[in-house]
Amino acid sequence: MISRREWLGRSLGAGATLALTPELLRALQALRQPSGKLIQRAIPSSGEMLPAVGLSFSNHPGCADHAALTEVLKTFADSGGRVYDVMHVNPASEQFHITAANELGIQNKLFWSTRGTPGNAAPEAGLVKPHIDSLLTRLKVPRIDLVMLPVAADAATIAALKDEKKAGRVRYIGVQTISASFQSSQLEALMRSEPIDFIGVDYDVSNRGVETQILPLARERKIGVMAFFPFNNAQGRSCTGGTSLFSRVANKPLPEWADEFDAKTWAQFFLKYVISHPAVTVARMGTTKVSHALDDIGGGIGRLPNEATRTRMAELIDSFPKPAGRAGGPPPQ
Repeated sequence: MISRREWLGRSLGAGATLALTPELLRALQALRQPSGKLIQRAIPSSGEMLPAVGLSFSNHPGCADHAALTEVLKTFADSGGRVYDVMHVNPASEQFHITAANELGIQNKLFWSTRGTPGNAAPEAGLVKPHIDSLLTRLKVPRIDLVMLPVAADAATIAALKDEKKAGRVRYIGVQTISASFQSSQLEALMRSEPIDFIGVDYDVSNRGVETQILPLARERKIGVMAFFPFNNAQGRSCTGGTSLFSRVANKPLPEWADEFDAKTWAQFFLKYVISHPAVTVARMGTTKVSHALDDIGGGIGRLPNEATRTRMAELIDSFPKPAGRAGGPPPQ
Protein backbone atom coordinates (compact mmCIF):
# COMPACT_ATOMS: atom_id res chain seq x y z
CA MET A 1 0.00 0.00 0.00
CA ILE A 2 1.52 3.34 -1.05
CA SER A 3 1.19 6.29 1.30
CA ARG A 4 -1.06 9.23 0.42
CA ARG A 5 2.09 11.40 0.11
CA GLU A 6 3.72 8.95 -2.33
CA TRP A 7 0.50 8.57 -4.28
CA LEU A 8 0.00 12.32 -4.56
CA GLY A 9 3.58 12.83 -5.71
CA ARG A 10 3.30 10.13 -8.34
CA SER A 11 -0.06 11.43 -9.54
CA LEU A 12 1.14 15.02 -9.87
CA GLY A 13 4.36 13.96 -11.58
CA ALA A 14 2.93 11.56 -14.12
CA GLY A 15 2.65 14.06 -16.94
CA ALA A 16 0.16 13.50 -19.73
CA THR A 17 -0.96 10.13 -18.41
CA LEU A 18 -2.39 11.81 -15.30
CA ALA A 19 -3.20 15.33 -16.43
CA LEU A 20 -4.31 17.40 -13.46
CA THR A 21 -7.93 17.75 -14.53
CA PRO A 22 -10.79 18.83 -12.23
CA GLU A 23 -11.82 15.19 -12.18
CA LEU A 24 -8.40 14.10 -10.91
CA LEU A 25 -8.36 16.89 -8.36
CA ARG A 26 -11.64 15.54 -6.98
CA ALA A 27 -10.12 12.08 -6.89
CA LEU A 28 -7.08 13.39 -5.03
CA GLN A 29 -9.33 15.09 -2.51
CA ALA A 30 -11.41 11.93 -2.14
CA LEU A 31 -8.43 9.83 -1.10
CA ARG A 32 -7.38 12.26 1.62
CA GLN A 33 -9.57 10.39 4.10
CA PRO A 34 -8.67 9.84 7.76
CA SER A 35 -7.70 6.19 7.28
CA GLY A 36 -6.60 6.31 3.64
CA LYS A 37 -7.06 2.54 3.31
CA LEU A 38 -9.62 0.53 1.41
CA ILE A 39 -12.42 -0.91 3.50
CA GLN A 40 -11.94 -4.64 4.07
CA ARG A 41 -14.69 -7.25 4.07
CA ALA A 42 -14.54 -10.86 5.24
CA ILE A 43 -15.40 -13.76 2.95
CA PRO A 44 -18.12 -15.45 5.03
CA SER A 45 -17.02 -19.04 4.38
CA SER A 46 -13.41 -18.47 5.48
CA GLY A 47 -12.99 -15.11 7.21
CA GLU A 48 -10.34 -14.04 4.67
CA MET A 49 -10.36 -10.27 4.29
CA LEU A 50 -10.70 -8.59 0.89
CA PRO A 51 -10.67 -4.93 -0.15
CA ALA A 52 -14.27 -3.92 -0.89
CA VAL A 53 -13.54 -2.44 -4.34
CA GLY A 54 -12.54 -4.72 -7.20
CA LEU A 55 -11.62 -4.14 -10.84
CA SER A 56 -12.58 -5.58 -14.19
CA PHE A 57 -12.09 -4.13 -17.64
CA SER A 58 -15.08 -6.10 -18.98
CA ASN A 59 -15.29 -5.01 -22.64
CA HIS A 60 -12.93 -2.06 -22.16
CA PRO A 61 -9.95 -3.44 -24.10
CA GLY A 62 -11.97 -2.58 -27.19
CA CYS A 63 -12.02 1.13 -26.36
CA ALA A 64 -8.63 1.91 -24.79
CA ASP A 65 -5.04 0.96 -25.52
CA HIS A 66 -3.02 -1.63 -23.67
CA ALA A 67 -0.74 0.89 -21.96
CA ALA A 68 -3.64 2.94 -20.57
CA LEU A 69 -5.40 -0.10 -19.12
CA THR A 70 -2.17 -1.47 -17.67
CA GLU A 71 -1.67 1.87 -15.89
CA VAL A 72 -5.19 1.57 -14.44
CA LEU A 73 -4.36 -1.91 -13.12
CA LYS A 74 -1.07 -0.67 -11.64
CA THR A 75 -2.83 2.23 -9.92
CA PHE A 76 -5.50 -0.14 -8.58
CA ALA A 77 -2.93 -2.55 -7.14
CA ASP A 78 -0.70 0.23 -5.76
CA SER A 79 -3.74 1.67 -3.99
CA GLY A 80 -4.46 -1.60 -2.17
CA GLY A 81 -6.87 -3.24 -4.62
CA ARG A 82 -6.72 -7.00 -5.03
CA VAL A 83 -9.93 -8.42 -6.53
CA TYR A 84 -9.34 -8.67 -10.29
CA ASP A 85 -12.28 -10.10 -12.16
CA VAL A 86 -12.28 -11.57 -15.68
CA MET A 87 -15.81 -12.93 -15.52
CA HIS A 88 -17.62 -11.08 -18.30
CA VAL A 89 -15.00 -10.78 -20.98
CA ASN A 90 -14.38 -12.37 -24.35
CA PRO A 91 -11.28 -14.56 -24.87
CA ALA A 92 -9.16 -11.69 -26.21
CA SER A 93 -10.10 -9.48 -23.28
CA GLU A 94 -9.43 -12.32 -20.85
CA GLN A 95 -5.93 -12.67 -22.26
CA PHE A 96 -5.37 -8.92 -21.91
CA HIS A 97 -6.24 -9.11 -18.19
CA ILE A 98 -3.72 -11.91 -17.76
CA THR A 99 -0.99 -10.28 -19.87
CA ALA A 100 -1.25 -6.95 -18.05
CA ALA A 101 -0.92 -8.58 -14.63
CA ASN A 102 2.03 -10.70 -15.77
CA GLU A 103 3.79 -7.70 -17.30
CA LEU A 104 3.46 -5.84 -14.00
CA GLY A 105 4.60 -8.92 -12.08
CA ILE A 106 1.61 -8.73 -9.72
CA GLN A 107 -0.31 -11.86 -10.67
CA ASN A 108 0.44 -13.47 -7.29
CA LYS A 109 -0.69 -10.35 -5.41
CA LEU A 110 -4.15 -10.30 -6.94
CA PHE A 111 -7.32 -12.16 -5.98
CA TRP A 112 -8.33 -13.68 -9.32
CA SER A 113 -12.00 -14.10 -10.10
CA THR A 114 -12.78 -16.02 -13.29
CA ARG A 115 -15.38 -18.09 -15.08
CA GLY A 116 -15.45 -21.87 -14.90
CA THR A 117 -15.60 -22.64 -18.62
CA PRO A 118 -13.89 -20.96 -21.57
CA GLY A 119 -15.12 -17.90 -23.42
CA ASN A 120 -18.82 -17.81 -24.17
CA ALA A 121 -19.10 -21.59 -24.37
CA ALA A 122 -22.13 -23.16 -22.78
CA PRO A 123 -21.11 -24.57 -19.38
CA GLU A 124 -20.26 -28.27 -19.65
CA ALA A 125 -18.67 -30.51 -17.05
CA GLY A 126 -16.00 -31.70 -19.49
CA LEU A 127 -14.81 -28.13 -20.10
CA VAL A 128 -14.08 -27.22 -16.48
CA LYS A 129 -10.81 -29.07 -15.86
CA PRO A 130 -9.07 -28.13 -19.15
CA HIS A 131 -10.14 -24.52 -18.66
CA ILE A 132 -8.65 -24.46 -15.16
CA ASP A 133 -5.49 -26.08 -16.58
CA SER A 134 -5.23 -23.31 -19.17
CA LEU A 135 -5.82 -20.54 -16.65
CA LEU A 136 -3.22 -21.84 -14.21
CA THR A 137 -0.65 -22.00 -16.99
CA ARG A 138 -1.38 -18.53 -18.33
CA LEU A 139 -1.82 -16.85 -14.94
CA LYS A 140 1.39 -18.42 -13.61
CA VAL A 141 -0.22 -19.00 -10.22
CA PRO A 142 -0.53 -22.24 -8.20
CA ARG A 143 -4.30 -21.90 -7.75
CA ILE A 144 -7.18 -19.66 -8.76
CA ASP A 145 -8.91 -17.72 -6.03
CA LEU A 146 -12.53 -17.66 -7.21
CA VAL A 147 -14.23 -19.46 -10.07
CA MET A 148 -17.91 -18.94 -10.80
CA LEU A 149 -20.35 -20.64 -13.14
CA PRO A 150 -23.51 -19.20 -14.66
CA VAL A 151 -26.71 -19.81 -12.72
CA ALA A 152 -27.89 -22.00 -15.59
CA ALA A 153 -25.02 -24.50 -15.12
CA ASP A 154 -26.19 -28.07 -14.60
CA ALA A 155 -25.41 -30.27 -11.60
CA ALA A 156 -22.59 -32.12 -13.39
CA THR A 157 -20.76 -28.89 -14.24
CA ILE A 158 -21.10 -27.62 -10.67
CA ALA A 159 -19.80 -30.99 -9.43
CA ALA A 160 -16.77 -30.68 -11.74
CA LEU A 161 -15.99 -27.27 -10.26
CA LYS A 162 -16.36 -28.64 -6.72
CA ASP A 163 -13.82 -31.32 -7.66
CA GLU A 164 -11.36 -28.59 -8.66
CA LYS A 165 -11.80 -27.02 -5.23
CA LYS A 166 -11.25 -30.35 -3.50
CA ALA A 167 -8.07 -30.81 -5.54
CA GLY A 168 -6.77 -27.45 -4.24
CA ARG A 169 -6.64 -25.83 -7.68
CA VAL A 170 -9.51 -23.45 -6.88
CA ARG A 171 -9.95 -21.74 -3.51
CA TYR A 172 -13.56 -20.53 -3.72
CA ILE A 173 -16.46 -21.42 -6.01
CA GLY A 174 -19.68 -19.69 -6.85
CA VAL A 175 -22.46 -18.92 -9.29
CA GLN A 176 -23.23 -15.66 -11.00
CA THR A 177 -25.78 -13.80 -13.08
CA ILE A 178 -25.97 -10.29 -14.48
CA SER A 179 -29.75 -10.60 -14.67
CA ALA A 180 -30.60 -11.37 -11.05
CA SER A 181 -34.16 -10.07 -11.35
CA PHE A 182 -34.78 -12.54 -14.19
CA GLN A 183 -32.99 -15.53 -12.65
CA SER A 184 -33.71 -15.05 -8.96
CA SER A 185 -35.49 -18.38 -8.46
CA GLN A 186 -32.60 -20.33 -10.05
CA LEU A 187 -30.08 -18.40 -7.99
CA GLU A 188 -31.95 -18.91 -4.72
CA ALA A 189 -32.26 -22.63 -5.39
CA LEU A 190 -28.51 -23.00 -5.88
CA MET A 191 -27.75 -20.88 -2.83
CA ARG A 192 -29.87 -23.25 -0.74
CA SER A 193 -28.71 -26.53 -2.27
CA GLU A 194 -25.03 -26.07 -3.11
CA PRO A 195 -22.03 -25.38 -0.79
CA ILE A 196 -20.96 -22.25 -2.68
CA ASP A 197 -18.69 -19.52 -1.36
CA PHE A 198 -19.80 -16.63 -3.59
CA ILE A 199 -22.56 -15.30 -5.74
CA GLY A 200 -22.13 -12.57 -8.35
CA VAL A 201 -25.11 -10.31 -9.06
CA ASP A 202 -25.92 -7.00 -10.73
CA TYR A 203 -26.61 -4.40 -8.03
CA ASP A 204 -26.68 -0.63 -7.80
CA VAL A 205 -28.66 2.15 -6.11
CA SER A 206 -31.26 2.14 -8.90
CA ASN A 207 -31.34 -1.65 -9.31
CA ARG A 208 -32.18 -2.90 -5.82
CA GLY A 209 -34.17 -6.07 -6.47
CA VAL A 210 -31.57 -8.33 -4.85
CA GLU A 211 -32.11 -6.56 -1.53
CA THR A 212 -35.44 -8.33 -1.03
CA GLN A 213 -34.44 -12.01 -1.12
CA ILE A 214 -30.97 -12.64 -2.55
CA LEU A 215 -28.79 -10.52 -0.26
CA PRO A 216 -30.57 -11.56 2.97
CA LEU A 217 -30.23 -15.20 1.89
CA ALA A 218 -26.52 -14.68 1.24
CA ARG A 219 -26.10 -13.46 4.81
CA GLU A 220 -28.14 -16.36 6.16
CA ARG A 221 -26.16 -18.94 4.17
CA LYS A 222 -22.80 -17.22 4.77
CA ILE A 223 -22.16 -16.67 1.07
CA GLY A 224 -19.97 -13.84 -0.20
CA VAL A 225 -21.38 -11.37 -2.72
CA MET A 226 -19.61 -9.75 -5.65
CA ALA A 227 -21.68 -6.82 -6.92
CA PHE A 228 -21.38 -6.29 -10.66
CA PHE A 229 -22.00 -2.96 -12.42
CA PRO A 230 -22.41 -0.57 -9.46
CA PHE A 231 -22.71 2.24 -12.01
CA ASN A 232 -25.62 0.49 -13.75
CA ASN A 233 -24.11 -0.30 -17.12
CA ALA A 234 -22.60 -3.56 -18.33
CA GLN A 235 -20.28 -1.66 -20.66
CA GLY A 236 -18.71 0.58 -18.00
CA ARG A 237 -18.56 4.35 -18.09
CA SER A 238 -15.47 4.95 -20.19
CA CYS A 239 -16.38 3.37 -23.52
CA THR A 240 -19.59 5.34 -23.92
CA GLY A 241 -18.69 8.51 -22.02
CA GLY A 242 -21.45 7.87 -19.52
CA THR A 243 -23.69 5.20 -18.05
CA SER A 244 -27.26 5.15 -16.90
CA LEU A 245 -26.49 6.37 -13.37
CA PHE A 246 -24.03 9.04 -14.45
CA SER A 247 -26.45 10.20 -17.12
CA ARG A 248 -29.21 10.25 -14.55
CA VAL A 249 -27.33 12.67 -12.30
CA ALA A 250 -25.83 14.74 -15.12
CA ASN A 251 -25.54 18.42 -14.17
CA LYS A 252 -26.95 17.71 -10.71
CA PRO A 253 -24.83 18.67 -7.70
CA LEU A 254 -23.85 16.04 -5.20
CA PRO A 255 -25.98 16.61 -2.08
CA GLU A 256 -24.16 18.24 0.82
CA TRP A 257 -25.17 15.40 3.13
CA ALA A 258 -23.00 13.02 1.06
CA ASP A 259 -20.09 14.43 3.06
CA GLU A 260 -21.51 12.59 6.10
CA PHE A 261 -20.23 9.34 4.57
CA ASP A 262 -17.14 10.77 2.83
CA ALA A 263 -18.51 10.72 -0.72
CA LYS A 264 -16.88 13.49 -2.73
CA THR A 265 -18.19 12.50 -6.18
CA TRP A 266 -21.21 10.75 -7.68
CA ALA A 267 -19.08 7.66 -8.40
CA GLN A 268 -18.27 7.39 -4.70
CA PHE A 269 -21.93 7.98 -3.81
CA PHE A 270 -22.91 5.02 -6.03
CA LEU A 271 -20.13 2.74 -4.77
CA LYS A 272 -20.72 3.53 -1.11
CA TYR A 273 -24.39 2.61 -1.47
CA VAL A 274 -23.43 -0.84 -2.76
CA ILE A 275 -20.53 -1.47 -0.38
CA SER A 276 -22.57 -0.38 2.64
CA HIS A 277 -24.98 -3.31 2.28
CA PRO A 278 -23.82 -5.80 4.93
CA ALA A 279 -24.07 -8.75 2.53
CA VAL A 280 -21.75 -7.27 -0.09
CA THR A 281 -18.15 -8.46 0.01
CA VAL A 282 -16.80 -6.54 -2.97
CA ALA A 283 -18.15 -4.14 -5.60
CA ARG A 284 -16.52 -4.54 -8.99
CA MET A 285 -15.83 -1.31 -10.87
CA GLY A 286 -14.54 -0.93 -14.40
CA THR A 287 -12.85 1.96 -16.17
CA THR A 288 -10.21 2.83 -18.74
CA LYS A 289 -8.94 5.97 -17.02
CA VAL A 290 -6.59 6.34 -14.07
CA SER A 291 -8.49 9.39 -12.82
CA HIS A 292 -11.73 7.35 -12.79
CA ALA A 293 -9.98 4.48 -11.03
CA LEU A 294 -8.68 6.81 -8.31
CA ASP A 295 -12.13 8.33 -7.93
CA ASP A 296 -13.67 4.86 -7.60
CA ILE A 297 -11.06 3.73 -5.09
CA GLY A 298 -12.10 6.72 -2.98
CA GLY A 299 -15.55 5.12 -2.83
CA GLY A 300 -14.03 2.29 -0.80
CA ILE A 301 -12.37 4.59 1.75
CA GLY A 302 -13.77 6.34 4.82
CA ARG A 303 -17.23 6.22 6.34
CA LEU A 304 -20.20 4.38 4.88
CA PRO A 305 -23.88 5.39 5.00
CA ASN A 306 -26.13 3.85 7.63
CA GLU A 307 -29.48 2.28 6.81
CA ALA A 308 -31.44 5.52 7.11
CA THR A 309 -28.98 7.28 4.83
CA ARG A 310 -29.11 4.42 2.33
CA THR A 311 -32.87 4.90 2.11
CA ARG A 312 -32.33 8.60 1.54
CA MET A 313 -29.80 7.86 -1.21
CA ALA A 314 -32.17 5.50 -3.00
CA GLU A 315 -35.05 7.99 -2.75
CA LEU A 316 -32.86 10.73 -4.22
CA ILE A 317 -31.85 8.64 -7.24
CA ASP A 318 -35.43 7.46 -7.74
CA SER A 319 -36.52 11.10 -7.87
CA PHE A 320 -34.33 11.75 -10.93
CA PRO A 321 -35.77 10.84 -14.36
CA LYS A 322 -34.38 7.74 -16.00
CA PRO A 323 -32.33 8.48 -19.12
CA ALA A 324 -34.12 7.98 -22.42
CA GLY A 325 -33.71 4.55 -23.98
CA ARG A 326 -33.17 2.66 -20.72
CA ALA A 327 -34.13 -0.91 -21.52
CA GLY A 328 -36.45 -2.78 -19.22
CA GLY A 329 -34.94 -6.21 -19.83
CA PRO A 330 -31.76 -7.81 -18.54
CA PRO A 331 -28.39 -6.28 -19.37
CA PRO A 332 -26.48 -7.79 -22.29
CA GLN A 333 -24.79 -11.11 -21.54
